[in-house]
Formats: sequence, C-alpha cells, structure tokens
Amino acid sequence: MLNMDWKVFCQDTLTGDVVAGCFGTAVDPTYLNWLFSAWGWTVGVSLTALIIALLAGSIIGVFRTLPDSPWLVRFGNTWVELFRNIPLLVQIFLWYHVLPALIPVMKGFPPFILVVLALGLFTSARIAEQVRSGVQALPKGQRYAGMALGFTTPQYYRYVILPMAYRIIIPPLTSESMNIFKNSAVAFAVSIPELTQFALQAGEETSRPIEIYLGVTVLYVMSALVINRIMAFIEKRSRVPGFVAAGTGGGH
Repeated sequence: MLNMDWKVFCQDTLTGDVVAGCFGTAVDPTYLNWLFSAWGWTVGVSLTALIIALLAGSIIGVFRTLPDSPWLVRFGNTWVELFRNIPLLVQIFLWYHVLPALIPVMKGFPPFILVVLALGLFTSARIAEQVRSGVQALPKGQRYAGMALGFTTPQYYRYVILPMAYRIIIPPLTSESMNIFKNSAVAFAVSIPELTQFALQAGEETSRPIEIYLGVTVLYVMSALVINRIMAFIEKRSRVPGFVAAGTGGGH
C-alpha cells in the first residue's frame, strides 16, 4: 500500500517546513504556489501557441484550396509536410539552438517566444489540413454564389467560405486545442518553468514524485476537460444543419 503524503504541497520550497494553509509568499513560496505558477506558464504557452497556430494554419489552409494559384498551393503543401514530419522536440531544439546561430537577432529572444513559435507552427500544419478539409467539404455552389455576387477571392473566403468551414471543423479543432496543451510539456526541454519542469524538479527535491506527478496530472486533465467543454459548447451553438465534421486531417 502506497503511503501518500499530500502535505508535500504545503512544504516551504526553501526550508521544507509545512506551512499552515499551504500557501506561502512570493518570496517564500510553497510547492503549491510553485505548482500553480507552473500551471500559469503552461496555459500561457498553450494559448499563445494556439493563436499562432490558428492564424498561420488558416492562411496555409486557404492557400491549399486556391485553384487559380498553383504556386500558393505548392507553398501550402510544402509548409504542411515540413512542419508535420519533423518531431516537435526536434523543432524546439532547432528554434532554440540552431536558428539563433543562423539569425543573430534571435539570440535576444526569450525561450518562451521560441517555444511558442515552435509549438504554434508545428500545430499550424495540422490546422491547415483541417481548414483545407473544411473548405473542400463545402458544395461548389458556395464558391459560385460568392463569385456571382461580385466578391473578390479574399471577400468570398472571408464572408462565405471560411465562416461555414470553421463551423464544420470544430471537432478536429477541439482535438488540436487539447493536443497543443499536452504538447506544451516539451517546453521543459528549454527550461520553461511549466508543469512538466515543475514535476521533474519538485519530485527530485521532495522525494515524493508520486504525489507531485499525480497533482500535475490532475491539472492537465482538468485543463483538457475545460477546453473540451468550451469547444463542445461552441460546436453546439454553431453547428451547420446537414453537415458533419470535415475529414480530421493532420494525422488523426
């Protein structure tokens, strides 16, 4: 039978003494303070990377559906294959070690920015595939209707195509939103003080890795469930009658 001691989270990170109420101060924190700080870093990395992934993925996904611009289609296909086929951890190291050596100005970038860019662009390839699937799932009449109204290509994508496409790819976007939160764990490799980094350090310092890792796991699960419920609500409110989710793409 495991002897669990949850008071480990109430210990002072400097002295190891148990603190009443489990919360210390900014100068003298407990492991519970540290845990929530690490959670904040994880959320920050994930949300910022998700914004980048949605913006870049939407643009690349649209490029891949432009029949009159074959060079943009080729560019989009190259983007997807490049970022999708290089392991995420390798991309993190490329951004952190290789690119600053090739582009000196990047040496001044904080690790947070480099990790967010790596994670965001990696995920953008998967979202681009989903956007492409969503656009191609729409009847061709949608495109012709926009052209008949005199819309330019950017206009009918903005006002006709993309609003419909996004509504039918919400399920795979939900998966990507959850995946990007889980994938943020690789940020520990460049010393971002997120949940996985906390678990490694706190588990070693306290010699109570079971309690530490279980606490971290609970936060990961809670965060994923919150994302799932938010996206399920959005899907329910924006569902298009008669449509099902577009092909999930992106390796699902």
